[in-house]
Formats: sequence, structure tokens, C-alpha cells
Amino acid sequence: MDGRTRGVFTRGKLCCHCLLIETADELILVDTGFGLNDVRDPRSRLSGFFLALLSPDFREEMTAIRQIASLGFNPRDVRHIILTHLDFDHAGGIDDFPWARVHLMRPERDHAVAQKTWLDRQRFRPRQWTYQSQWVLHGGTRADGWMGFEGVAGGDGLPGEVLMVPLIGHTLGHAGVAIRTDDQWLLLAGDAYFYHREMDLQNPTCTPGLRFYQWMMEKDRESRLRNQQRLRELRATNAGVRILCSHDPHEFEALAGHAMGETPVEMVRLSQYAAAAERTSARPAP
Repeated sequence: MDGRTRGVFTRGKLCCHCLLIETADELILVDTGFGLNDVRDPRSRLSGFFLALLSPDFREEMTAIRQIASLGFNPRDVRHIILTHLDFDHAGGIDDFPWARVHLMRPERDHAVAQKTWLDRQRFRPRQWTYQSQWVLHGGTRADGWMGFEGVAGGDGLPGEVLMVPLIGHTLGHAGVAIRTDDQWLLLAGDAYFYHREMDLQNPTCTPGLRFYQWMMEKDRESRLRNQQRLRELRATNAGVRILCSHDPHEFEALAGHAMGETPVEMVRLSQYAAAAERTSARPAP
């Protein structure tokens, strides 16, 4: 499943990779993972099918709102949440931020609310969406696109450095989120792919478990595979764009700088403090 757990009978480990963007006067959260209510009462909010299939590791300290507070931020400063899509493991925490505006692509809302198939009813969980009045529905409004991708959306309170990039396939309103940092673009591609080696341009590969899961969950196979190829080409030709997906431990640990799920936020801060102190002590005396 994850490409590094030994043996098919050993529990694999994936992550729910969310991003927190700090602007001059507010915070923006990209995806939420599971929320407090999911952790406290998963059976009332999530489907028995996915609880049995995935057996999530529910830990309150790993929810977005708890991690934001542990980092020293005020969660009420999260004024906007951007969702790559409405699957239960990406949207479970939006109820923890009832004051925030929730941004998503309009087709994602439309198809998730329709609940047309049995699998739709398992993956899209309306009990996680208490405050739909706060939703901001986006269409493709940016005429010039982004890095060759069309139908790009932004605005409606989001800064110009944050864009929603349609990556249809996993769901019918799925979008990546592109964030302009000081020296590069960071693209959270959501569930457009699941395994880091899928982004190899010459020899893309995926673990059997994740290949099956992507096939099971896809809403538009042709678009999903085409967008994966476009992401591979972007990664290979544009060094100014760093691409990551939502569930790959390798990509998470490379970007976060610590082990997935094993190092609480406070421990990260302590280790950074210790490293800074060590660097200071290593400097020659004036």
C-alpha cells in the first residue's frame, strides 16, 4: 500500500497532508483532514465501509485545529479553508472552523450533494458539512490559466498568490491548490495521484494497493490519467514548481522535515529550537 511497509499483512501508513498558509493578517487552511467530531464519534459521521477498509488512526492532537493551536496560532485567524475535494478524509474538519469561508469548485459541490451512487454516499458525508452557508463556489475565472492548466479559479477573498487548479478525475470537481511562495510555486495536487513514484516521467509506478484504490475511487478515468501525465510533465520541465499529493508519507516527510504521525508539533518546535541553539553555540566568539 505505502511502498515501505514490509509484508502484505502489515498495516500500511498514509497521511492526510494539509497546508497552513500564513498571510499578513490571516491564515488559510488547505484541506482539513479529519475533524474533532470525526475523532470523537467516527461511526456517526463516517461510513462503516471506509472505517473497515482504512481503519483510520484517530488522534485529537493530529486534527488541524489542534495542530494550529500547538504552533502558537489562534485558530480563529483561519478565515478561509480551501478544499481539493469533499471526500471524508479531506473535509472532516471544516466544522471545527464555523467562522471560516470554505472554497471549493462548484462541480465538486454539485456532484457531492447529488449522492448519486452507493460509493458517493460512502465518500461524501453531509454530516461533516454543517455550515454550507459559508461555502464559496468557484468556477474557472482566470482567463490566462496557470502553467498550461485551464479553468483555474481564485479571488473571492483569496490572495492572488493562491489558485485552485482543476485536476478532474478522482472526483468531478477535484482541484489542486497552487501557492506562490518566495522562491517557487507549491502545488498540493490532492488525490490526483497517491504515490510519489507516479510522478516519474520515464517510469511512473504505483503500489498495487494504491493503484486499486485509485481505480475504485475514480469518477473519470481518462481525465485522471491525463492529468497525472500533465503533472509529470510539469514536474520534469519546471523546476520552479514543487508538486506533492495528499497521502504520500515520503512527500510529507520531505516537506515537513519530520516523521509522519510520530512527532507532535511541539516536539518539532523543540527540535528546531535545539538545532538553532546548536548553530549559535558553534559560531566563533566575537
